[in-house]
Amino acid sequence: MKESQSLLQISNAFIFLPKVSISFSLVSMPNMVLCGKDETLMGHISKLILGQRARRSESRSECVKREPRSESRSVLARTGFEVCGHLINLEELPIHFKPQLSKEELYGSVICVSLCDPGINAFLIIIPDDSLTDEDRNGAEMEEIQNILSSRINKHVVVLISQNLESAFESVQINHNLCRHTQRVSMLVRRFEQMAEGNKEDDFTRETLLEVQVGELLDSRFERIKTQGSRENTEDERLLLLKKTEVQAIETANTISRSHRKLTGQISEDELNTRPVKWQKQYKRGEKTYTTKTHASVKEENKDLTIVRTDQYLNQEDNERLEHLFRCLHLDHKRLRAAEFLQLNAHSLESHEACADDKFNNIFLQKLLTMDYRARYIKMKETNKKHSAPPRDTSEDEGDIFDIFKKKSFSNEVASQSERIHSMDVQMAVFHCADGFLKQLMVTKLSQCQYALPLLVPDPFTQQIEFPLWTFRQINKSWKMRNNNNEIFSQTQPICKAQTPMVSFFRFGSVSSSKSELMNSLINEKHNTFFHRNCPGSSRSRVLMDGVVEIAWFCPSGKNTDKFTDCVAFCNLHGDAGDHDKQLQILTEMASVNVVLLPRLDEKDRSAAKIQNLYRNKKTLICLFTKDDSTVMEMKKGVYTIGMKGRNQSEVSEELRRAINDCLSNSTSTFRLEDLSKDSDIRVDEKDDEDCRRGREAAQQMMSLLEDKDLTKIKESFLPHQGKLWHQWCQKNKELHRLQADEIELEISTKRTELNSFREQQYASKIHNFIKLFIKCIHLDAEKQMYFLKWLGILLDEYTSKDISFLHNKYDETWSALVKLKENHDKSQKLTEETELERISEKLQAAAFGLEHIMREIGQIYESCSSVKKQKKDLQFDFSSLPSLAAEMMISGFPLELMDGDAAHVPVIWISAVLDKLIQKLGDQRVFVLSVLGLQSSGKSTMLNAMFGLQFAVSAGRCTRGAFMQLVKVSDEMKTQMNFDYILVVDTEGLRALELAGRSTRDHDNELATFVVGLGNMTLINIFGENPVEMQDILQIVVQAFMRMKKVRLNPSCMFVHQNVSDVTAVEKNMDGRRRLQKTLDEMTKLAAEEEVCDAECFNDFIRFDVRNDVKYFAHLWEGSPPMAPPNPNYCENIQELKETIMSHASKSHGMMLKDLEVRIKDLWEALLNERFVFSFRNSLEISAYRKLETEYSKWSWSLRSAMRETENKLHIQIENEAIHEVEETDLQRELKKTSEEVKKSMSEFFEKDTDANILIQWKNSFQIKTKELQENIVRETKRKLNDILHQRDLKKKIDAQRTHHENTLYEKSKELALKLKNKGNDEDTPKKEFDLFWDQSVNKIPRDTPAIRDIDVIRDVKFLLGDIYESVPVDHWKDGSEYNDIFTVENYSEYVIFKHSKNTFKRIMTGLRNIVEKFVFARPQEDEAKIRSFVTDVAKQTDKMIQSFNISKMGYNISCIQQLIDYIKKRVTEQQEKTYKFTNEFLVDLILSICMRANKKITDQHRQFRDANDPEIYVNKKREEYYSIFQKYCHGATSAAIFGEIICQKLKEPIEQNVYKKTARDLADEMRTNCESLNGNRSNLEKHILKTLGEEEDFYKYINYIYNPRDHFKSFIRDEVSRYITDKFNDSVLPKMKENIKLLQQKIMKAAHESTEHVQVKRGDVGLWLKNFTHRLSDVLIFSEKDLSGVKHDDVDDFNLLEDVIREELHAMKSDISGNFSTTTFTVKLDYKFKPDELLIDHFCQCCWVQCPFCGAVCTNTIENHDGDHSVPFHRIIGPNGWFYRGTTNLSVSICTSAVASNRSFYPSSSEDKVLWREYRTAGGVYANWSITPDLSELPYWKWFVCKFQKDLEKYYRKTFEGSGEIPYDWRKYSKQEAIKSLDQYI
Repeated sequence: MKESQSLLQISNAFIFLPKVSISFSLVSMPNMVLCGKDETLMGHISKLILGQRARRSESRSECVKREPRSESRSVLARTGFEVCGHLINLEELPIHFKPQLSKEELYGSVICVSLCDPGINAFLIIIPDDSLTDEDRNGAEMEEIQNILSSRINKHVVVLISQNLESAFESVQINHNLCRHTQRVSMLVRRFEQMAEGNKEDDFTRETLLEVQVGELLDSRFERIKTQGSRENTEDERLLLLKKTEVQAIETANTISRSHRKLTGQISEDELNTRPVKWQKQYKRGEKTYTTKTHASVKEENKDLTIVRTDQYLNQEDNERLEHLFRCLHLDHKRLRAAEFLQLNAHSLESHEACADDKFNNIFLQKLLTMDYRARYIKMKETNKKHSAPPRDTSEDEGDIFDIFKKKSFSNEVASQSERIHSMDVQMAVFHCADGFLKQLMVTKLSQCQYALPLLVPDPFTQQIEFPLWTFRQINKSWKMRNNNNEIFSQTQPICKAQTPMVSFFRFGSVSSSKSELMNSLINEKHNTFFHRNCPGSSRSRVLMDGVVEIAWFCPSGKNTDKFTDCVAFCNLHGDAGDHDKQLQILTEMASVNVVLLPRLDEKDRSAAKIQNLYRNKKTLICLFTKDDSTVMEMKKGVYTIGMKGRNQSEVSEELRRAINDCLSNSTSTFRLEDLSKDSDIRVDEKDDEDCRRGREAAQQMMSLLEDKDLTKIKESFLPHQGKLWHQWCQKNKELHRLQADEIELEISTKRTELNSFREQQYASKIHNFIKLFIKCIHLDAEKQMYFLKWLGILLDEYTSKDISFLHNKYDETWSALVKLKENHDKSQKLTEETELERISEKLQAAAFGLEHIMREIGQIYESCSSVKKQKKDLQFDFSSLPSLAAEMMISGFPLELMDGDAAHVPVIWISAVLDKLIQKLGDQRVFVLSVLGLQSSGKSTMLNAMFGLQFAVSAGRCTRGAFMQLVKVSDEMKTQMNFDYILVVDTEGLRALELAGRSTRDHDNELATFVVGLGNMTLINIFGENPVEMQDILQIVVQAFMRMKKVRLNPSCMFVHQNVSDVTAVEKNMDGRRRLQKTLDEMTKLAAEEEVCDAECFNDFIRFDVRNDVKYFAHLWEGSPPMAPPNPNYCENIQELKETIMSHASKSHGMMLKDLEVRIKDLWEALLNERFVFSFRNSLEISAYRKLETEYSKWSWSLRSAMRETENKLHIQIENEAIHEVEETDLQRELKKTSEEVKKSMSEFFEKDTDANILIQWKNSFQIKTKELQENIVRETKRKLNDILHQRDLKKKIDAQRTHHENTLYEKSKELALKLKNKGNDEDTPKKEFDLFWDQSVNKIPRDTPAIRDIDVIRDVKFLLGDIYESVPVDHWKDGSEYNDIFTVENYSEYVIFKHSKNTFKRIMTGLRNIVEKFVFARPQEDEAKIRSFVTDVAKQTDKMIQSFNISKMGYNISCIQQLIDYIKKRVTEQQEKTYKFTNEFLVDLILSICMRANKKITDQHRQFRDANDPEIYVNKKREEYYSIFQKYCHGATSAAIFGEIICQKLKEPIEQNVYKKTARDLADEMRTNCESLNGNRSNLEKHILKTLGEEEDFYKYINYIYNPRDHFKSFIRDEVSRYITDKFNDSVLPKMKENIKLLQQKIMKAAHESTEHVQVKRGDVGLWLKNFTHRLSDVLIFSEKDLSGVKHDDVDDFNLLEDVIREELHAMKSDISGNFSTTTFTVKLDYKFKPDELLIDHFCQCCWVQCPFCGAVCTNTIENHDGDHSVPFHRIIGPNGWFYRGTTNLSVSICTSAVASNRSFYPSSSEDKVLWREYRTAGGVYANWSITPDLSELPYWKWFVCKFQKDLEKYYRKTFEGSGEIPYDWRKYSKQEAIKSLDQYI
């Protein structure tokens, strides 16, 4: 027991045990080998293990002492001992810890141990804690064992080490458990037995050792074959080498086996020959099998060796590992493209510490794209565990502590565990599978992460070495150095071009120290630039890194603490340099210093020759020996040695740094990355990739044109279209929108002429060959085009970087000098330095030359061609194809310049064209616009690049100017979560840009902020730091921008991002920061509210903002000090959080369509060009959406009206048939319910599903209310009409009774006459003569009973009723002998108004005199002109309604109708007169006569219809033929049924005719609403066609009627359109409809007759029952009832079948008769006025707003009468044709409302002597206050043509001229009639 305790004290018992399953038996006898360098300790532990209690087993006789072949200690074997009840074999072996032992001697020692049958179960390695060295700590012992016995020994090893050294064997990578407590000997022995049982199928046997040795031999031999030029060997030579190698391997194996026998003397030759040796492996895809052969059989087979190709088994294990790796990463047979990873997908919104293998490569790339260097440290989730943890032991039995740890050990032991994928394998696997663009992106991001980059990459399958030069092309490095004067200067160079010294690192053999870790300590000890074994993510398996050369650069910061004073490249060859000759050769040739790591120098080492070559090389060599503890020594010049054994790594690193610095100071050798491509033995991606090569050639061809050119003058000569002319055009365009002149339209005309001149000059500029070549090259196919554009950008950056860097240094020097002058108060030189600073700044701006400038030039070429509408002669492609090229670039991921940063202008024509092409290519996709605002160099572009993997310019020399937009595609999976297809990222120039100081103003920043905020669905406000004082300037700009958006009803959202915050984790600090931000925002809101003249107290008053969630704090970008600092991981986390928040907001947004984006850009820019944004903003999207809503509303209202018309018609029939006697609203609402529900459903779908739903939603409630009100109005109006019909039915009963009496009397008398003549057998002529005589006598008697209805003369009645008033009017008042003056077309109303005397008379006179001087003040012809004209229009409208209510066609005309009209007009005139004036009698007379004259035709036509239907003589004469037909039938003896049937049909004829005409009219109105261009839209569309017609007819007085009486003109136009449509479409549409309607009606009548016959037959009724049933069935179809036959005797009718047949025949004849009378004339004559299709359409279109603009007379286009909100029109007109002139002159005005309200000029409103500024027109009150007139240049060319065409007519009409201030601009006369009419389609 004491000995057992002694063991525990000696070992201090840290025991590492392999993870094995526990299954053992007492029968087993494990073979244990005790290893260690301390022989005394080994012997002591051996004794302790065996102990006094151990007794030898009877199965084994004795210990065996084996004699080694050297002087080393004997290998002692103690066999068959029983220890603690277990049988064990124990052997002692010194292994490699004796320095004097050679490798062969060690092999011999191991071989004799391996003879243990069945093999070795456990190696127990003893390490004392008192002599632990650095090598011990670094696991050197185990590495050496692994080198000899391979890594297969790992599962058989148990290590006993001292305390507190858990990490000592970490690098060995043994799969083990750690037990931190002592173990008893019995437990130790049991563990050995457990290992034996667990590894019983895989003991460490001599066959295992043999297989290892044969594998090494094969690998080394074939490596030499490849190195010595295997490509030149023929197939036979390769096979011969293989054969020799195999034979030698077999012989070696046999030799080793025989050595075993000689040493042990235990195995016979025969037994040796029959023992199996596993050495040859054969592979099939997906599985591995072994072929086992005996030594004898192999030897025999060598005689006739079957040749096998090397690739069938050479490195097959590596190939399988490769396939397994790619399969695990889901990269097998997969090509990764950059576009896939740059889109927004689910992976990009997830944060992962660990992920499944199928997502591993995606997550790695996404993290890398966000510059998160922890991308290498992602862990792979273990998804397939074969064994779960054992259940917890819940027993309460007492035991000892050893049992607890035994159970713990058992629970951690797993039979099988999948190997972790090495992080660098993930990186390289993705790299191998990536396309050229993704590789370049990866390497660029790796460089930004300060990681080493792959320089030489062996193909994993072919081992062909590739130099990926293309991937380095976008990398620029910046560093600072000190010159001889100790002044710091900076350099920025493309890394491919940089000439730097290079230090190469290699290792030969296996070393205990990490080479990569050592290199990191030289470059940046705080960052793992090179991945090493101790990094997170490292594993013992590494598949793809051997042979890879990585490179990294140290960039000094110009500080004294820099480790190197110059930029130095460091190259790292991974793996044993002895196995990678080509990489070794390349690096040693190009390096300035070679650093080699090796254990020690050994002449017998297989790499000794290579090390010797390095020594003899002229390049400096530094050797690091891992088994040497000496300090740095210079062996000879240029050769240094440093020992590492037992030394602190920081000391070694510092010595190495000094040595390298010494070497570099004495070396002139430099390295340039591009030079590596000259090596012919390696593959260079740029040369081998055809697309890349051709893209480079095309780009180089362009760059050749720039050779020897002054960079600051290139843009001026190469890009003339965007130079001075473009800047002048921009400036003039701003002036055009900010007019200051008095004669506005002349000024506008002048400036537009100048703009056109600039465009003409632009157009005349020649296109430089540089641009021609670019346009030609960009037409390459997609892949080549991408390479070309990338190459061109790279080469341009290289071309400009040197000069820009020089200018920046110069700027810094000058600025520093200026600061010193200011400090010294030296004013004499201060101005000079400031001028120089300005000159350098201008040079910097001129030197900026990139892809964006080329595209800007192409944009200006397009705009110039588009403006002059001509193709450039020197442009090889049609200019209309240029936007398509830019659209393709956007789709490919290139940003497009949205705002020209140099001119501070948006090229709207170009941008619109590009977006149009984008829509053509992608469809009208929905986008979410994300914009960013912030101070210059606050990290905006960096943030966007990290967030979306973009590549906006971020360097100090390439700050963003203007604004750029770039598309980010949303993946298909994410589209289900988002409401859009793309994110449009808008990056902007910094506010308060230093280089713009002196040229830029606060207005520029305000414009930019307003534009960006208005454009974005969300705006990120980027703030550097968190100090409110520093934020104040930008916040006031931003707050003002958001306030403007609120006022123009745009609702963007925002988030604030504080960059560079020191402690982002402090919750309390963040909350305090948010509080201060909220306070600052509220203060800025108050200041902005004063400028914008609105009420707002806090930021939340006008934007939804949550200070808790919408404010983000970002950590510092860099983790340390640049230029060597990597990005801060916390910054990357902040980026990810921000991205997730943005997407959360975005998922709730509808974004906008690309077409809407195009419109929004135009609107915002047009408004910004004006100085008053809110006043100027014209929300075209809202206007367009509202027009769409109006069109839909027109459809909904038409549906309701149509449905109600059908109901009205049906109820009208029932009223006439006396089927109903009252009408209730509930009945009408019930009839309308179905249509109402359909309209509600349609409305709901429209507001929810329309593409502009987010805009339309603001009107949803109001339109629902309007629709409900419309429905209620329709119901009320219909009820009123039907009640009027009920009332009129009762009133005309007497007339109807008289008419029926006359009909029945004639019928009975004609019947009597027929019966008298029936049996007399007269000839045919006699009955005819008798009937004619009878008819004449009967008709002559009618007037004596009833007075005839006479013709009427409405105007005569009007004059009669006016009486004395009419007579008092002077005869000369009426012009041209007319009886009246048309009040609707008079020039003005001055002659009709009498001003009353007042105190203001003197004021009026003085004002008139003053106005002679103020000739630029506008005035109307008379003060109350607009009011009077509006009054006249309204009176006409109301009297028109009164005339309709008279229902003259049914009730007849009476002079009382005219009396009512006159009384109403008199009353209105009296009410209209004000205190200041009264109307003359002439006004009243002309108004009454004008209204009655307009109504004359309508009244006359209706009266004629009444007379035709109700005058007895006329009526009965129309019936003559019908009565004669019945008379004839009686004469011929027809039956009563036949005659009754004919009488019924005669009674039905008129109702049928009326029904057919009414139904056809309704159908026709519906058809015209669909097919007629002028009537198939809303009111604006109708007005457009009216203007087109006016233009075609060129009738001046029709124009005047349209201007002054738009409503009447609309009605007249609709009537003309309907009349024309009926005439043109009569045979094709009208006639077929009428025939179809009469056919349907015939079918209904026959159905009623048939059902009535059946009913009578069933009921056995008489003809009375039949007639009652028949009329009832037609009661809601025709105006036909029993009373129509009340006087006709029909009691004797009993043959109902005959009656039905007669009706059928007569109806057919009637149908032919009615159809034969169908014509365009009868269609309008037969219909009652109110049922005509034109009246139906007038009723629909004219139920809208008719308010006219008080300036130009344009009619408000709102389709709802008495609508909410302001009146507005899309386009205003010239105000001169509406009578406006310059006060104090006779000059008519040529101003347009929209340009006038943008000026500082004035006008005189009605009834006022005080002038009002146009821009403040609303302050005039009255009609002016209710109009919204947007100040812009959106005039309609049509009205310019009108003024020019009818100039003389207008001058004559108004008795004024277009002269002086009202002179018509010359450019107005260029418009032709065709252009004017065409402009209507363009603008309306």
